[in-house]
Amino acid sequence: MSIDYGSLEALEAIRALVRPDLLAVDEAIRGGFHSAVPLVDQVSEHIIGGGGKRLRPLLVVLAGRACDPVGMGCIRAAAFIEFIHTATLLHDDVVDMSVRRRGRDTANEIYGNQASVLVGDFVYSRAFQLMAATRSQRVIEIMADATNVIAEGEVLQLMNAHDPDTTEARYLEVIHRKTAQLFQAGAEVAAVLGGAPEPIQRALAAFGRHFGTAYQLIDDVLDYRSDPLTRGKNLGDDLAEGKPTLPLIHALAQCAPARTALIREVIKNGGLGQLDEVMATIESTGGLEYTARLAQTEADHALAALAALPETAYRGALADLVRFAIARQH
Repeated sequence: MSIDYGSLEALEAIRALVRPDLLAVDEAIRGGFHSAVPLVDQVSEHIIGGGGKRLRPLLVVLAGRACDPVGMGCIRAAAFIEFIHTATLLHDDVVDMSVRRRGRDTANEIYGNQASVLVGDFVYSRAFQLMAATRSQRVIEIMADATNVIAEGEVLQLMNAHDPDTTEARYLEVIHRKTAQLFQAGAEVAAVLGGAPEPIQRALAAFGRHFGTAYQLIDDVLDYRSDPLTRGKNLGDDLAEGKPTLPLIHALAQCAPARTALIREVIKNGGLGQLDEVMATIESTGGLEYTARLAQTEADHALAALAALPETAYRGALADLVRFAIARQH
């Protein structure tokens, strides 16, 4: 019987391998979010209750165990990686003026933009408190560099918004910085805290970078081909915000001249008024298949990077996590 790597059951099987660690991470996250300021607690609780796959902490825990099967040094790192991710989501939703995330109202929709930005700042600062608690100069260096790169990625994405001349190279630069960088940093930090030699640290950093790129590319596909009820987002959300992601960039480069003006206009103005025509153009030019193939190439690079690690159940779970990222439908 073939395995459905993209199913939630497959993801749960991966989690089961490190269930006690993930429970410890959840406890660290809840404890870290706590504040004496009531509004911070309210917004934080809303974020925690929003669910999500928590793939970043899972990747950190698995990478840490792959380097040190008996250690617990990855728990704090998994928490501060999730804090950085959460802070970027709070800020992203304000920048994008989003009202829904994971099937619920966003924090900025409920509490306002000012509260979301300020709580995002609180979460960032709490992440650095946890980093400092590792007493590892190398960890602090990796995370300081990563957060700077992520911030640059956010600005690059803002520059690309509503720009129909965005190239594939410019777009890939955004996702390498904005998405892949945090996966890369998490995997590398786990290796450092797990006491792995430098070749293993470099291999896990490469794994995280390729995994994160593949994951985001599949997200781009799902933005035009997924069930909103299971994904918690509507079809064409990126299009509505004027974000030219790879399926649309490819479609614009490949479509007939009669469609070029339509695609350019939609990118400039955003909105979903012509979603059907845009999706038809993406389908006819093979934009989704093109993006999925590139994601598979990145996944293959991620799997190849794992060859440097000792052969353990944790390495196998990291490989399965890559397969889940590629096969998922949500």
